[in-house]
Parts: sequence; C-alpha cells; structure tokens
Amino acid sequence: MSPENPVHGASILIVDDEPEVASLLAEILEEDEHRVETAGNGVAALDKLRDGTYDLIISDLKMPHLDGPGLYREVARRHPQMIRRMIFVTGDTLGPASAEFLRRSAAPTFGKPFEPADVRRVISQVLHARS
Repeated sequence: MSPENPVHGASILIVDDEPEVASLLAEILEEDEHRVETAGNGVAALDKLRDGTYDLIISDLKMPHLDGPGLYREVARRHPQMIRRMIFVTGDTLGPASAEFLRRSAAPTFGKPFEPADVRRVISQVLHARS
C-alpha cells in the first residue's frame, strides 16, 4: 500500500514529550481516520496501555521519566504482543546507545523533521506486517 492510499482506522498511541510533535503526528494520523491518543512519556504510555488497546505505538526515543528504549523493554515484558507494533521517531542526531538500540530492536523508525508521506509509509508497513 502506498502513502497515497494509507491504511485507515487504526488505534494509535503517540508517546512524545514535545506537545508540538505529538500534535502534528496526531493531525496527520487523524486525517487518515486513525483514533489517536497521546502520552507525554513512557510512564504515561504504560498507564494508557494498561487501560486500552492499540494497533500501534509511535514513540520518541528521548523523553524524561521513561525513554523510548525503557518503554520498549516494558512493553516487551507487559504487552509482548505489541512489541512488533512499535515505531520510533528519531531526532537528527543519534548517539551510539540510541543507534545500537534501534539496530538491536529492528524497530521501524522515521526521523524528525518528518513528512506526512514518511509517517504514512512506515505505519502502512507495520500494519500490513501484523496482518
């Protein structure tokens, strides 16, 4: 499926400590009729995962309280069925630890700044892979 024909209607949790980034992602996803919730860090995301179900989790790597790699480990432990439904948003510079985490996890990523087509492409790939 191409970005021009995006997947519609998924339930997606956005985890990002930057409200502007979370809002922009939500806007892009809501255009494609996805149901979107946001969390400002990994701890808040775990609370939402306890109370609801999601088709995808899109998480920033660097956040206070519980970062992306920490959230990934907790999702693997508490919600293992979700581990292959995680996508990470990366900043323009990746430190060695972040790069190694992404390599080991093999989680899909897209970078900041992002274009709507990039977001839709990655989401489509992950949603189709789970089918």
